[in-house]
Amino acid sequence: MTQSLDATFPSPLPPQADTPTRTDQIIDALRSAIVSGALEPGQVLVERKIAEQLGVSKTPVREALIVLERSGLLDVQARRISVRRLGFTDIRHIYEERVLLEPWAIMDAARSGREFTVAGQALADARIFAAANDNAATALANRRFHRGMYANSENEFIVNSLDRLQDLTALAVAGVLWENWPRREIEASEHEAIYAAASTGDATTAARLMEEHIGASIERVTKRELGL
Repeated sequence: MTQSLDATFPSPLPPQADTPTRTDQIIDALRSAIVSGALEPGQVLVERKIAEQLGVSKTPVREALIVLERSGLLDVQARRISVRRLGFTDIRHIYEERVLLEPWAIMDAARSGREFTVAGQALADARIFAAANDNAATALANRRFHRGMYANSENEFIVNSLDRLQDLTALAVAGVLWENWPRREIEASEHEAIYAAASTGDATTAARLMEEHIGASIERVTKRELGL
């Protein structure tokens, strides 16, 4: 006699509420502090002090630090945890991975027909922050612009990969790049051109402009890496 599927297999797991856990909240708080430059490269993070400051136990803090270390934002040496300090070779590798993924994601996003509302608002914010000479806020607005562009891609795996790379790029900007070549005006004009092309559905041009935009960063980082 053939058994029914219900008799053979357990019932499906009940749906889970899609709410952030305490660990998720700590991850978001620490990530924001790192990419904004509030926590500087090389700064040591003490699990106990973070737990006391946030009013939580050490367990979710420990879990959050593990996640951030795996994402590349933290460095762990002999049980000493610090914000990762990126060198020019590290930064070049980050941009080299981005240039392989982001132009394709922009092309896919432009072909989707979706509006780039978040990216447009980020452009406007970047103009305001740049006029006020607020480098940190400008860098974060630029980060929102990039995500607002590629997040319209339907490929969630590439979007997730680019999110990680954007975090590392923000860390590089906060720790190294702004000190060596603040290029707000150039980036602003390049972002405007990318946004205009994608918004009108010109996917090929948008992808080419993004590739050139990231490629220019690779060239500059390589020169700094070689001491030129």
